[in-house]
Amino acid sequence: MLMWIPSLLLAALSSFTPAAQTTEPIVDLGYARYRGSINDTTSVTSYLGIRFAQPPVEDLRWRAPQPAKTLPSVQNATIVPPLCPQGFINISIPGGIPPPDLTNVSEDCLFLSVFAPRKLPPKRKKLPVIVWIHGGGYIISSAATFDGTNLVRESNDGVIVVAIQYRLGIFGFMAGKKLKENGDLNAGLLDQELALKWVQQHINKFGGDPKQVTIWGQSAGGGSVLQQVIAHNGQTNPPLFRAAMSSSTYLPSQHHFDDPVPEGIYSTVVSTAGCTDATDPLTCLRASNTSILQAANDKACRSGFFGTSVVVPVVDGEFITQRPSEALRQRRVNGNALLAISNTNEGDIFVDQSQADTVTAAQFVRDLYPRLNEAQVTEVVRLYSGLGAPIRQADSIMGDTLFQCPTIWFSQAFRQSFKGEYAVLPAFHGSDISQYFPSFAPRFFDDPAFTSSFTQSFLDFALSPNSDPNAKFDDGNLTPRWNRYTSSSKFEMVFNRTDGEELDIRPASTGAGLLERCAFWESVSDLTAQ
Repeated sequence: MLMWIPSLLLAALSSFTPAAQTTEPIVDLGYARYRGSINDTTSVTSYLGIRFAQPPVEDLRWRAPQPAKTLPSVQNATIVPPLCPQGFINISIPGGIPPPDLTNVSEDCLFLSVFAPRKLPPKRKKLPVIVWIHGGGYIISSAATFDGTNLVRESNDGVIVVAIQYRLGIFGFMAGKKLKENGDLNAGLLDQELALKWVQQHINKFGGDPKQVTIWGQSAGGGSVLQQVIAHNGQTNPPLFRAAMSSSTYLPSQHHFDDPVPEGIYSTVVSTAGCTDATDPLTCLRASNTSILQAANDKACRSGFFGTSVVVPVVDGEFITQRPSEALRQRRVNGNALLAISNTNEGDIFVDQSQADTVTAAQFVRDLYPRLNEAQVTEVVRLYSGLGAPIRQADSIMGDTLFQCPTIWFSQAFRQSFKGEYAVLPAFHGSDISQYFPSFAPRFFDDPAFTSSFTQSFLDFALSPNSDPNAKFDDGNLTPRWNRYTSSSKFEMVFNRTDGEELDIRPASTGAGLLERCAFWESVSDLTAQ
């Protein structure tokens, strides 16, 4: 059923291999000079592994990232940077999850990569910029998985792409009272913010316009986009981007920093690392070696309900001031416009499919969201009773709460918002990535016209001065008029194919059933911690 997932995950845990290069351009950032490379086949200049922060190790663990120090000589930027320490997520794939490649992993992982057209416009004109934030449940993957060359070429050399890395798992998202007293919460999100500040300061040296930055991410990358949008109560100053794009917006339970779940994770880490009896457990953790912390990270990541990540952002009262759904309801957002898309069957791989004969919607939602009372559980059963067998109901509950409803709430928070659905079967979570990044995994629908219309809609949005996917730069884009998503119209664009393998790209309205279910989930979002 899900035979494509192992290859997708293997891709997510590996990295692209740069093609043959010849010329070696050098960029001077002030604090360092970096030697990049130009691919003669693609005519794209790339700088891989530019340091934007100091190594977050020892006393800098669980603290806000610090800007990179001055580096002597010319630094090599022709190989992909190391991955941040990786965690574990339990999802439904045959044979289990492939183990990650840990040969290039280091806590010293706060790097970004820049991809730009070889031939830039005159200096007086700067190109729009896309900053890509990778997904992986906040616990796996890296920027090295995504070759920005794909987007540069698809945009007809009209955009500059920056792919960033951030701390994952307990290294980036451990929380609790003790850590807040002597550290910084949501370190992974602060890494992203510092990378965005780096873009504002330095992207002009690559030919990019800091005033035309659009942030984009998929899954936890889309969730990260949401976090940056609501950061500082939607009042980040100065602004770090003008618009946002999100593919499969991921919103797991985001507890207050001192709630039982994050406090339990902190205790697990302290115990696993052997720091329980230390005078200051946090000082003990900062003195521990990476392998000890990695064992604690693995244990913490495995502690959640099947298919969920528990080591994730928290409401810290400073960077994230309130629950995301509440911030979105109040339209407390950074940026002027949003383009958001989800896949039809988002939840399937996050549900234990081996339990198909025994699962019930009632017990599934009790396990997933234990704070719901029995009346609310009964309402969930009613809302999902018509969606097929119990396992399909569980798939929909997971897909709705983690992805579909957050995408709707996100879309309603902006006055200029465009919503879409990727429906090419199997339309599982992650099915759309290969359309943006063909080097990532095989495409399910490898049709040039479809790829142009789908991917270029995102690029049109990023390239347009008004963040409008209808401002097409390529006549080959067959996407119809894409109207805004509003509280009254519920307009979205469906990207699909027919049984005869023909393009099926058409406008639609969000289904009444999904809207009713999402209204319910919003009403209990204090109990689901969203």
